[in-house]
Amino acid sequence: MDFNKEDYFQRQTTLSEIGKEGQNLLQKAKVLVVGCGGLGSPIAIYLATSGIGELHLVDFDTVSVSNLHRQVFYKVEDIQQPKVEVLAKEINKRAPFTKVSFTNEAVHKNSILNLVSKFDIVVEGTDNLPVKYLINDACVLAKIPLVYGSLYKFDGYVATFNVLNNDGDYTCNLRDAFPEIATNIPNCEEAGTLNPIVGVIALLQVNEVLKLITKTGKPLTNQLLIYNALENTQFKIKLKKNKSLIFEDIFKNSNYLDAHCTTQDSALLISNEEFKKRVSAKNIEIISVFNHTDINFPFKVHQKIPYKTFEIDNFTPDFEKDYVIICKKGITSYDVTLKIKEKYPSLNIFSLFEGINSY
Repeated sequence: MDFNKEDYFQRQTTLSEIGKEGQNLLQKAKVLVVGCGGLGSPIAIYLATSGIGELHLVDFDTVSVSNLHRQVFYKVEDIQQPKVEVLAKEINKRAPFTKVSFTNEAVHKNSILNLVSKFDIVVEGTDNLPVKYLINDACVLAKIPLVYGSLYKFDGYVATFNVLNNDGDYTCNLRDAFPEIATNIPNCEEAGTLNPIVGVIALLQVNEVLKLITKTGKPLTNQLLIYNALENTQFKIKLKKNKSLIFEDIFKNSNYLDAHCTTQDSALLISNEEFKKRVSAKNIEIISVFNHTDINFPFKVHQKIPYKTFEIDNFTPDFEKDYVIICKKGITSYDVTLKIKEKYPSLNIFSLFEGINSY
């Protein structure tokens, strides 16, 4: 079917605040979306269909059964497929005037600055706190606006960080809202997430991007919006900029690993390199503690015990074997490894360091 941009964006350009001039600004914009899960997938679709000219997606994960109830742009037939590939195809079906590209890997400290500097705006939709700070710090150093979103059970958080003011200074960033990386907040896999709040927060983030690009309305700068789905309430917290932070030093001295990982006993860890060498050994017993059991692993897993139902009293080891406990990021697997080792000190048991994310 043949149609032109004027027809496609007619409802949006009819708004006097947008018009053709605003639509042209959207068409010229380059936006990076990091994380293509519950937040990132609707963010990407809505940005594309709003007319963003260039969109780049970054995610290392594949679609799982447990994603489908809230990551609604993925389908049953997409299970085990890379999220970025599936999402890029969905965008191409819907948004003929958006050039979409993707990177099928996690963001890393050694490449993040080069990545974000190529875009006008970065939208963050990850569920990993250290990665959120990595993206934030890179955006501050590269002087790129960051649209932030996060979820915790029935609460959602949205803010627009690091926007250039008329006075030449930049607005508040993530470290002004939360100075330290929290170590006791579980991600959505561990805490749970209600379907609707995911879409609400994602669309609020999209709204922030469109306002920034078209210079329409008032962005959520120097404030943090908190929305509660159960009470259907929202309020804003005013933020104050900490001008004493030296981000060059912060970035240089931070490893951006989960705080749990930095305190793990190396004697209870097995590296991915060593694990790959031993994965097929007859005396290795591999146990997955993923909460969802539909994952197809690139190696044989002998037992699948969801972390949320793990009971140490129900675990009976075979002392002739070496055990390797695996999870997504090496956090819950370490917790299980530690509990088993405390009860059975002579058992050879290890946690896969940094999980299968790094496999």
